[in-house]
Amino acid sequence: MQLAIIPCGKKKIWDKYPQKQGVTVDEAYIGVLHRLTKQYATLFCDQWVIMSAKHGFQLPYEIIPSNYNLTFGMKRSPSVITNQQLMKQWKEKDLIKYEQIIVLTGKKHKKVIDQLFLTDQEIIYPLLGTQGIGDMQKKLKLAIESKNPLH
Repeated sequence: MQLAIIPCGKKKIWDKYPQKQGVTVDEAYIGVLHRLTKQYATLFCDQWVIMSAKHGFQLPYEIIPSNYNLTFGMKRSPSVITNQQLMKQWKEKDLIKYEQIIVLTGKKHKKVIDQLFLTDQEIIYPLLGTQGIGDMQKKLKLAIESKNPLH
């Protein structure tokens, strides 16, 4: 079984509709890269989660209460989720059951993820080595259109 970890993204539903209340993870993030990674994950993987610096690992049906702007690069911020909290979520949400983890982010998240996993889950980073967001988007679009997963 495969689990995709996808980025949340800066652009959220509240940027278009500021009056909106809490929404599901599936509705909250509206940026192009997020939409493409979600489309890819839905097509090729059994399940997906976002990885958020504020909320950690979140499944599609979980609720994001309101807008936020936080990244893993903001290590000094007390609002950034800790590695201990991420590992706890991983176990509580039974994400440990997936044999293969497909990480659809760039190198920014690799450092965080590499510190977390002490299991025998296989971790694959198919977008590592891309030349920025435009290149990531191009590779994802091609994989989705051709129905050929990235390697």
